[in-house]
Amino acid sequence: MNVAPLTSPVSQHEADVLRMADVRMKFGPVEVLKGVSIHLKRAEILGLLGQNGSGKSTLIKVLAGFNSPEPGSKVTLWGETLPLPLDPARIRGMGVSFVHQHLALIPSLSVADNMLVADDARPRPFGIRWRQERAAMRKLFEEFGLQIEPSDTVEQLSPVERAYVAILRALAELRRSEAGRSGEGILVLDEPTPFLSAEDVDKLFTLLRQIKKTGASVIIVTHDIDEVLAITDRVAIMRDGRVGAVMTTAETSRQKVLDTIVGRAIAPYERAPRTASEDVVARIEGLSGGRLAGFDASLHRSEVVGVTGLIGSGFAEVPYLLFGAMAGQGRLSLGDQTPVEIKRHSPDRAIRAGLGLIPGDRMHQSCIGGLTVEENATFLGLGRMRGRLGLRRTALTESTADLIRTYDVRPARTEVNLSTLSGGNQQKVIMGKWLAEAPKLLLLDEPTQGVDYGARQQIFAALDQAVGQGTTILCASTDYEQLAQMCDRVFVFHRGQAVACLSGAALTREGIARACFHDPGVANTNPLKEAAQ
Repeated sequence: MNVAPLTSPVSQHEADVLRMADVRMKFGPVEVLKGVSIHLKRAEILGLLGQNGSGKSTLIKVLAGFNSPEPGSKVTLWGETLPLPLDPARIRGMGVSFVHQHLALIPSLSVADNMLVADDARPRPFGIRWRQERAAMRKLFEEFGLQIEPSDTVEQLSPVERAYVAILRALAELRRSEAGRSGEGILVLDEPTPFLSAEDVDKLFTLLRQIKKTGASVIIVTHDIDEVLAITDRVAIMRDGRVGAVMTTAETSRQKVLDTIVGRAIAPYERAPRTASEDVVARIEGLSGGRLAGFDASLHRSEVVGVTGLIGSGFAEVPYLLFGAMAGQGRLSLGDQTPVEIKRHSPDRAIRAGLGLIPGDRMHQSCIGGLTVEENATFLGLGRMRGRLGLRRTALTESTADLIRTYDVRPARTEVNLSTLSGGNQQKVIMGKWLAEAPKLLLLDEPTQGVDYGARQQIFAALDQAVGQGTTILCASTDYEQLAQMCDRVFVFHRGQAVACLSGAALTREGIARACFHDPGVANTNPLKEAAQ
């Protein structure tokens, strides 16, 4: 296979490097892809957008050779129609490289080890020449302006640096292919940004634009409309297993994309009006640990308080310190209970005191993907479902079915493994599990990352209902729009300390962004001394 450069005008069909036509896919009797057709042009960034469960990742897994589509489906790459199911090794050899959502990096190994872990095609009769390989990696990183040391372990890297490593590993693999050697290739990114801050997303997009300039094409799967508008040339919108529309990004708008995703006009969830309570649920004194240098605040009953800032400013540690999930200092007083020293705090003690925590790393810290929806949904409530002869299976199933109905979890099946659900539906199960315990204080870390717009509004509605019933929420997030939509107050951190507290008319997406970049005009909108009372 030779990939010729474009030297003369060509038809749309001839210009396509990839065409997927009438792709159909079933899981048992359920049809999840219903005749999907998309095409990708040379040196183009194509966005694949849609709600959780719309079929985006299933389509990508067909391209990767992980899923076997129905007869009649068709995949054409570089003008060659390929037999189905696709052979993963052949696809990689033809110049298609993948970066999956959780990056597939091994934290305890070095960057160099991770870069070479899948590089088994090159003959190495004398073994790996590590000095030569590391030098080549440094050259690749420097090409894109990155200062990453191949000898460092992945666990030493920041989240965005880990994403860089995964993407450049895929690019290096692409360049070793025949298409890559001709200056072409296709890079497929499946949800690469959920664990990144807005600042890091901008850095990542700069990298993708540089990759595009080398002649490669990119498919990026995402839930985030703003990201699509910022980085793509075209966007294919999937809905219920079909392509609902394909739009030229420069000619569309955020609202039009949103309406196409959900199939109707959709407005953001608006909180019910509430009168602020004077009852103090939690008093935080001198909280410190990690990059947090000291934080004092009083949280009131039925209040939603946000904490935010630039990455590394210390706000992200707050939920974990309060839950006893990381070492720190300070005191936490819950209502009339005896103050707890943070250094002697623990998750078990936190749960017994009425606290809940939903971490940002959903699959590794919030649930067990290999267990069923029912097992995950009822884990915290097993004590209530125990009878004289053991667990009451009927109670477990009924409780889970009620959670599924309440939070619109799809598919509505209690027996499937949680890992088979989309990210948004996983989050609904995790959220429902904690809200069933009616916590006094619920701690959230990036509660809607990797969640589509519609599911996000459902989560906001569930949280608002819990707040109306007396739960207090503290939410750590870098999503300024989310914080402005759901919070009564937002503390902004800089270099380990809270430097502003926004509320009322000052609590907007733009106001939070300005405060995060330490704009003096914002920092005094609500004096911290008063906000901590």
